[in-house]
Amino acid sequence: MKVVGLSGTIVGSKTRTAVDYTLKTIADKYPGTETTLIDLAEYQVQFSDGRNFLDYEGDTGMITRAIMDTDVLVIGTPIFQASIPGTLKNIFDLLPQYALKDKVVSIVATAGSSRHFLVPEQQLKPILTYLKAQLVQNYVFIEEQDFYRKEIVNDDVKFRIERLAEDTLMLAETYAQIREVTYVE
Repeated sequence: MKVVGLSGTIVGSKTRTAVDYTLKTIADKYPGTETTLIDLAEYQVQFSDGRNFLDYEGDTGMITRAIMDTDVLVIGTPIFQASIPGTLKNIFDLLPQYALKDKVVSIVATAGSSRHFLVPEQQLKPILTYLKAQLVQNYVFIEEQDFYRKEIVNDDVKFRIERLAEDTLMLAETYAQIREVTYVE
């Protein structure tokens, strides 16, 4: 099973740390998975201009193809100004409407304050639903105080990430079995 972790920002380290930890947890608990981290800070992504995702080249084409080819997508997003960053929204704009059909998607959000807890619920989940993702209903919300020197130091956060990883892979395996049965009959 292919799992892509997307760190949806070009600044800071907390979101990448959270996605890294999630992918490591998945790889440790499910050795048969193939995990890939895409940190938008390491790529030059073009702005969406309405073209088909296959028409983009370079980093933009690589990222869109990786998302289209994966079975599971773990999205990491910081919360800036009570919203998801534009760099992450641009990735969604590059994809076709059915880009996440038959893909399980889970969310890890980082923020400086607990006041932004509902941003993934109100802004990110509707976009992912529009793209036809099968969403893991619970997401992990991590505050700035849970990090120290680019590491997660809160054991409760680690536990929630481990549970998210488990729920994500369980949902992906369940949907794969359902599709197998549905398409065979």
